[in-house]
Formats: sequence, C-alpha cells, structure tokens
Amino acid sequence: MSNDITAVDSSSAANMNQAADSATAAEARKKVDGPSLRRVATASLVGTTIEFYDFFIYGTAAALVFPTVFFPNMTPLLSTVASFATFGVAFLARPLGSIVFGHFGDLLGRKRTLVWTLLMMGIATLFIGLLPGYETGTFGMFENGWGVWGPVLLVVMRFLQGLAVGGEWAGATLLTAEYAPPGKRGVYAIFPQLGPAIAFFLSSGTFVAVFLIIGETSDAFIDYAWRIPFLLSILLVAVGLYVRIAIQETPSFAKEQERRREAAKRGEKRTLPFMDTLRYQWREAVTGGIALSSLFSLFYMGTSYLTSYGTANLGHSRIDILTMGMGAAILFGIAIAASAWLSDKVGRSRVIIVSTLLAVVWTPALFWVLDIGTLWSFAIGLTVTMVIFGISYGPAGALLPEMFRVDLRYTGAGFAYNLAAILGGAIPPLIAAPLAEKYGGLGVGLFLAAISVASTIAVTRIKSNFQEDIDEHDQLVREGEALAKP
Repeated sequence: MSNDITAVDSSSAANMNQAADSATAAEARKKVDGPSLRRVATASLVGTTIEFYDFFIYGTAAALVFPTVFFPNMTPLLSTVASFATFGVAFLARPLGSIVFGHFGDLLGRKRTLVWTLLMMGIATLFIGLLPGYETGTFGMFENGWGVWGPVLLVVMRFLQGLAVGGEWAGATLLTAEYAPPGKRGVYAIFPQLGPAIAFFLSSGTFVAVFLIIGETSDAFIDYAWRIPFLLSILLVAVGLYVRIAIQETPSFAKEQERRREAAKRGEKRTLPFMDTLRYQWREAVTGGIALSSLFSLFYMGTSYLTSYGTANLGHSRIDILTMGMGAAILFGIAIAASAWLSDKVGRSRVIIVSTLLAVVWTPALFWVLDIGTLWSFAIGLTVTMVIFGISYGPAGALLPEMFRVDLRYTGAGFAYNLAAILGGAIPPLIAAPLAEKYGGLGVGLFLAAISVASTIAVTRIKSNFQEDIDEHDQLVREGEALAKP
C-alpha cells in the first residue's frame, strides 16, 4: 500500500511539474516581441521555400529531361517510370529523415537541426546539377558520361534530398507553432506552409527563364541548361542559413531543456524520441500519416506528373505548361493562407475534410478535363488540383504539432508527415504511368480517390484542440486525450 501511495504521489508531482513547465513556457511565449516573431516567421518561410524549391526542380527535371539524360536506352514509357521512380526515392527517405533529424530536433533543439537540414539539401541539389548523364558529360568533363553510375548517383542525391526534407518540415512548423499565441497557430502556420507555393512558382519560373534564353527546343537544354536551376539553389541556401542562424530556440523547447536538466540531476536516463513515439504515440503518428496521404497524392499530381502528362501526352509546350504551373502556384498559396486562417475559427479537421471530400469527387474527373486537350482545360485541371491540395496543406502545419507532446513533437510530427508522403507521394509515381497506359486517366483518378477516402476516415479520428495553448495541451497529449476515441 505504501508503494502505491508513493507511485501516486510521484505521478501527481510529475503532472504538477509538467503543468508548471507549461505555464512558464506560455508566459515566455507572451513576452516574445514583434521583431522576434517576424524573424521566426521569416526563417520558417525562407527555409521551407528553399527546401521545396530544390525538391520541385527535381520533379520538373524528372518530367522534362531525366528520361533522356539518365535513362536513354529505355522505351519512353520505361524511361518515364524510371525517372519518376527516382523522384519517389525521396519520399521513401523522408520517414528516415524524420527519425534522424527528429531525434536531434527533440534532443538538441529545433534551430540547430534546421541548419543541418538546409545544408544537406543545398549540397545534394548542387551535386545533382553537376552529375554527368548516362551518355553525356557535364560542362565539358566526362564527355561520354558515367554510364550506370550517373543514375546511381542521381538516386543517392535524391535520397539525401528526401532525408533533408524529412527533417525540415517538422522543425519549420514547430518554430511557428511553439511561438504562436493560443488560437493563432493556424495563422502562424501560414508562413512555413507558404514555402512550397512560392517554391513551385520559383522552380517553374526558373525553367521558363532558361527556355526563353536558350530556346525551348535547343539541344543546349539537354546538354547543360537544365543544370542551371540546380546550381542557382546554392545562392538561396546561403540566404536561408543567414536567416536561420539569427533566430532563438522556441520557448517550449527551452523549457523542455530545463526539465531534462532537473531530470538528469535525479538520475533519470534519456530515452530515444523515436522509440518513445512508437511506445506512447504510435496511434497519432499512423492516424496523422493516413489523414494527410490525400494531400501528398495531389501534391505529386500537381507538381510533377501533370508536367509530364501535359507535354508527353497532350503535346503542350514546356513553356506553356510551366507558365500554367506558375499561375496555379499563386492560387495554391491563396488556398493555403485562407484554409490555415479558417482552421483557427472552425478547427483543423473540418477544413481538411473539405479537401479530402473534394479530392474524392475531383480526381476521377481530372483526366477527363485534361483530355479535352486545350491549354485552358489543362490550366483548369492543374489549378483545381493545387487548390484542393492547398486547402488541406494550410491547416496541416498546425494540426500535427498539436497531436504530439513537446519532447516527441519533432519526431512525431515529422514521422506522421513523411508517412503520408510515402502513402500519397511515393506509391503513385510508381504506378500512375502504367495505370494510365492500361486503363487511361480514369484508372489513375480512381486510385487517387481511394487514397482520399482513407484520408477522410482518418481525419475524423483526430481532435485538433486548436484553441488551446500548445504547452497546456501538451499535458492532455500525455494523458492520451489528443486522439478522438471511437
């Protein structure tokens, strides 16, 4: 009986300490001044823009040039499949990136980890721009190419890109979520979530500029010009590093560090964040991953596959397709901002469900619209796809951090996000082209609709707790109340 009482007392004391820590972090958050908040918002926006710019230019190149440069000895269908398979490799690497960088993000801090993700992405992207092709060299070197080593190294660099993005998103969203006042996390989440929209615009615009300078049908594009967007990314990385190094650690993590120092004095051992996530919050990780898989299926379709489909299947020019992409990116950004703001009013889950239900209806009709064959029908198909994607993407930056306790938040949010990337972003690239070849666009559309149905069901299982202070909510998460019960 004495032992039971002691255990209860210890548990109560731990809960009281946790509550005190949450209150202290909340007070620290209130004291953050406007310039600091602007620096955090800027660091999140610039960082995700750079990371996803590097990610998107790969997708564009995979659609337009990689089948020729790295897979020249295959049939057009197989070379396209192989090219998009390398695109999908990054999605398979992303959960590993979330585990590795989530570990350091939860143990060492958000800021320090985000600097390393940015460096890794920048170096990998630079090297892609320097890789010799299967039969072609690079800037006068290796004139006969590297044979099979070209595609192999391309896969390696793409894998490193995936690792970096896997660690980037969670950290960038935590910067804003853990600084944001109660009831405004959706608004603050706009900044890291806008990064992909700006990146999509910039990546498409860079390729358009290259085509306008050298000519769309010029051999120079295949020979060397496709490399220019990759090489230019190093300038953006330098800007991103400058911004990120200047920010401070989040109030939530700073308080968690104090708690750990006190725990260490008591002789408590540190545990691995990933193992604790699997032990205590695996349901949140799996549910969050399935809930956002629809988002990634639309992401893949809008940013990569439709670029290939519009040029190879519909015969539109590269410049026209990329210009349509720039226009869609603007409306994509507006949808992100509007849905993130609305999620502070009505809840994250309700907004995301609107997106998943729209996707269920839209994706089977998408290829019917595209196959009308006009440039305007392509523009409608691309834009609607990106807007539906934006509706769910806006609230996601606040939803996932709210589902995990502070000491597992980087790992848990990152793992859920990147599990969604596998389910919705890695699998479709591998089977979309064969499905389209055998069943037409309707086959692809029905497959994507099935993913959205699964997402809809999963979202209904999530209680977002969108109006609570994130550190006060941390205690509820520890008590197992973040995930809605049956």
